[in-house]
Amino acid sequence: MSSAEHIAEGRAPDGVRPPSRLRQLAAASIGNAVEWYDWYAYSFLAVYFAGQIFPEGAGNSLVPLLSTFAVFAVGFFMRPVGGLLMGAVADRRGRRTALTVTILLMGGGSLLVALTPTYAATGVLAPLILVVARLVQGLSVGGEFAASTTFLVESAGPGRRGLFSSFQYVSTTVGQLLASGTAALLAALLTEQQMGEWGWRVAFLVGALLSLLGLWIRRGAQETLPRALHSVRAGETPNPEQQAADRPGLFEALRRHPRQSLLICGITAGGTIAYYTWTTYLPTYAQVNAGFDKGDSLTVGTLSLVFFALLQPLGGMLSDRIGRKPLLLGFSLGFAVLAVPLLHLVTDSFASLLLVQCAGMVLLTGYTAVAAAVNAEVFPARVRAAGIGFPYSLTVALFGGTAPYVGTWFKQAGHADLFPWYVSALCLVSFLVYLTLPETSRQKLER
Repeated sequence: MSSAEHIAEGRAPDGVRPPSRLRQLAAASIGNAVEWYDWYAYSFLAVYFAGQIFPEGAGNSLVPLLSTFAVFAVGFFMRPVGGLLMGAVADRRGRRTALTVTILLMGGGSLLVALTPTYAATGVLAPLILVVARLVQGLSVGGEFAASTTFLVESAGPGRRGLFSSFQYVSTTVGQLLASGTAALLAALLTEQQMGEWGWRVAFLVGALLSLLGLWIRRGAQETLPRALHSVRAGETPNPEQQAADRPGLFEALRRHPRQSLLICGITAGGTIAYYTWTTYLPTYAQVNAGFDKGDSLTVGTLSLVFFALLQPLGGMLSDRIGRKPLLLGFSLGFAVLAVPLLHLVTDSFASLLLVQCAGMVLLTGYTAVAAAVNAEVFPARVRAAGIGFPYSLTVALFGGTAPYVGTWFKQAGHADLFPWYVSALCLVSFLVYLTLPETSRQKLER
């Protein structure tokens, strides 16, 4: 029996301790939560430090240019690059190595943000440092999904890949809630002036410390890459030449599996636009289009995120019983048909926004609870992480990360009613892709 099969059945090859399913789950989930805490903390606290780093009327044309570069380069460039590079690390050096690198990058980026000097103290060096920090964090976030998705699904026992898969979005949501909670607590304890001068730095220092906690937990995790497992068998001396030959090239997944790479794009397109619309943009959409109160919209967003996190394991377990396709088809068809009427139901009523957001979360769970499992089941272990990482991150950058901008652009152009149709159209595209997918929930994970 191969090393991979031993892991799949909860055993390990000779000389390797048996993996703990709970430890494996904790290593991926807690690290992922820390990653997304750091990522979202920037969004929540930018209002406090933006003036210090990118001051208005600075008299230097480089400052607004660097500000723009930071937004676009990090959000739309570094995540796909991170997915490709860190995915390659996971396929060549092992999943645990990649998970260690991503959390160190995120912790280092968070620490760099916390220590970024003000523009008044160092001039243009301040925004430059912040840009570098966000580039590092973007690289980390792009690589985290590839590595942790692969690690989670490969760590799952028979009939549990959907359940383990669901914790990808449980931990992402926990990180988002921790970031918003930390920002709210600091704002409540400190004055506006204190928050602007130094309070915002505390949240990023906390993120750096949490990264160390995540690193410690991940160090105790068991490797799941079959080639890496062979190298730790008792009494076995690795052959460097054989190891080099076994390691896939950087673009091997794209070159040898172009159809699967395109499938990842099609699987992700509808899911990412729906996810970012319902978890990130909807409160803003309600404020802009229905005059909804800003404070109440944040409350609704928090309540719906808690509801969303609780739904994920239920969706994952359901997919292990009835399959992935029914959930994916239900999600995509549901949004294709209901996205327009649901968004039109948003008014300035608290109950209306809560109902619309929670209804969308139920539909969205059909995608988020199984996305990691479906993506991992598309590729063989040799190129699984890189095969997932690049097309997934690229699709998220093109359609998910741009959702708030597209929605705002439609509003400014006087066609706000077109945005729901845009969401619906992308979900319809994914629906057609899901129809072509084979059901993989009962199949053994290809090694």
